[in-house]
Amino acid sequence: MQNEIVLPETKPETEWVRGRALQKVSPTYRHSRLQSLMWLALDTWAQERGRVGIEWRFRVAPPGEIIRPLVPDVAYLSYERLGPEADDTAQAPLGAPSVAVEVLSPDDRPSDVRDKIATYLRAGTDAVIIVDPQSETVRAESSAGIARFGLGETFRHEALAGFALDVSDYFARARK
Repeated sequence: MQNEIVLPETKPETEWVRGRALQKVSPTYRHSRLQSLMWLALDTWAQERGRVGIEWRFRVAPPGEIIRPLVPDVAYLSYERLGPEADDTAQAPLGAPSVAVEVLSPDDRPSDVRDKIATYLRAGTDAVIIVDPQSETVRAESSAGIARFGLGETFRHEALAGFALDVSDYFARARK
């Protein structure tokens, strides 16, 4: 059995990043709005494809590494990975989300963000979506590389087949 880091539930949540407990930053309105709008878009798209949640704790286990809690701002977990009948198991899944979304905060350390992305990908996440409120960009990182989308573009990624997000509209709605 793999060793597991178990952290208490906190508000805001605490994750295990770069070998230490790291409490998530309490978001500003814009961060919260970007998070909510991404959840809404993914949840609408996901319907029969899987579950979508905000601040959902996963017990992420890259092969041969310790199991650790990570809490993406928004997560999509496909029914292919964990079927719709597995409601109890879905509460704090052992494994990585199919797609993790992180909305950057001014206090985020780049080394922490890079570590979380790398951990998700090693654990089997298909793509990590990074929303940057400062540059108003959305980027997806996956084993295939990095794709960046800015204002005037539509975000699409193979990990979310059929999903499309108008980047200009997304950031404009977050300012309201």
